[in-house]
Amino acid sequence: MATIDTTAPVMVTGATGYVAGWLVKTLLDRGHIVHAAVRDPENGEKLQYLNALAAGAPGSIRYFKADLMESGSYADAMEGCELIFHTASPFTTHVTDPVKELIDPAKLGTRNVLEQANATPSVKRVVVTSSCAAIYGDNADLQKTPDGVFTEEIWNTSSSVEHQPYSYSKTLAEREAWEVCGEQERWDLVTVNPSLVMGPGVNPCGTSESFNIIKRFGDGTLKAGVPRMGLGVVDVRDLAEAHYRAGFKPTATGRYIVSGHDSDLADLAIPLRETYGDRYPIPTRTLPKWLVWLVGPLLDKTMTRKMVSLNVGLPWRADNSKGRRELGLSYRSLEETLVEFFQQMVDHGVFDAAKS
Repeated sequence: MATIDTTAPVMVTGATGYVAGWLVKTLLDRGHIVHAAVRDPENGEKLQYLNALAAGAPGSIRYFKADLMESGSYADAMEGCELIFHTASPFTTHVTDPVKELIDPAKLGTRNVLEQANATPSVKRVVVTSSCAAIYGDNADLQKTPDGVFTEEIWNTSSSVEHQPYSYSKTLAEREAWEVCGEQERWDLVTVNPSLVMGPGVNPCGTSESFNIIKRFGDGTLKAGVPRMGLGVVDVRDLAEAHYRAGFKPTATGRYIVSGHDSDLADLAIPLRETYGDRYPIPTRTLPKWLVWLVGPLLDKTMTRKMVSLNVGLPWRADNSKGRRELGLSYRSLEETLVEFFQQMVDHGVFDAAKS
């Protein structure tokens, strides 16, 4: 049980990332000193959104150069910190070399950060951003769960380098974290396992896969229709709050599924269609599984026939009660998350080319 000194600096890896942006905002708004670990502290363009957050907040931010793949590169950023948030990990499904682009950064990066925690006497707790992808690989896995629902006790055993490599990378990274933690007794580990993260970004021009998904709903890519495919959704702002509580609540322990809604890819179009259907080509049809199986792999190489078979037309359900009970989490409505996310893209001209 770790009691964190709120006056000590807090380190955040991958501070310019989608999830980290809102976490940094939460920390700054509550008066904390943030040690932001970034690839290039001199890149003013990349840091402009974090600088804007800090300008009007009671907290303060300091930047430190760090590289996930370099052992020891987090030493300066971590010095004097009692609490570490490790959010840095790639989220993309379009890769040419999954080992180099996903697995090594996720697994080796996690070990580098946590071994630096071992070498930093002040550290009391590390919160790692894992994923529900470390719990399941395909929707079909739901059929193998004891009660027909994904829980924190379950681990993904169905993913591999060849099949669902992103999910495999998140599984390996979290297992690595628990292994490193188990080798010492000074600091404790809490993992936050979100489902698909949605909602407006601190950086409105983010590159997370979440931005790409919502962009396709409005730019005409999906106007022919969307497959039914169960998924969980959580608002990025609710996820930031979950991280904060996982870090500062002394009794926080173990893994936490952070997911606000058991939903479906096709259902994401409903609130968008209601608000924007007269202005943007929000999909109105649901594609049958046989058609997705037949055509999907030709349009998107990540949409393999195995992936279609094990996910399309199948539901997704997760038990988020541990986070609600132990961390006091609550969640925004799905409509609020999606509409505000889409509106941010409208405001920044993301769909202008598609409309013209």
